[in-house]
Amino acid sequence: MLRPKLPDIPTLPTSNTVSTQHSHAPAPSAGRTLAPWVGAVAAVAVVGVVLTALLAAVAVSAVSVAIAALVLRSLVNGANKR
Repeated sequence: MLRPKLPDIPTLPTSNTVSTQHSHAPAPSAGRTLAPWVGAVAAVAVVGVVLTALLAAVAVSAVSVAIAALVLRSLVNGANKR
C-alpha cells in the first residue's frame, strides 16, 4: 500500500586536511580495588538512614505528646472554671 519514502543520504564533502589525534597515557592504577569498601559504605549509608528515621519518629512522637498535653491542660482548666 502506502510506503513512506526515505530521504536520500547526503554525502559528506571530503577534505584534504589532516587531523591529529593526541593519545593520552592511561592513569596509573592505585593497585587496590574499591570492592572491599563498597560494603562498608553501604552499611554506613543504611545505618545513617535508619538513625535519621528513628530521630524523625521520636520528633513526631514528642510533638504529638506535647499537643495532647496542651489539649488535656485546656480541658482540665476549663472544667475547673465552671
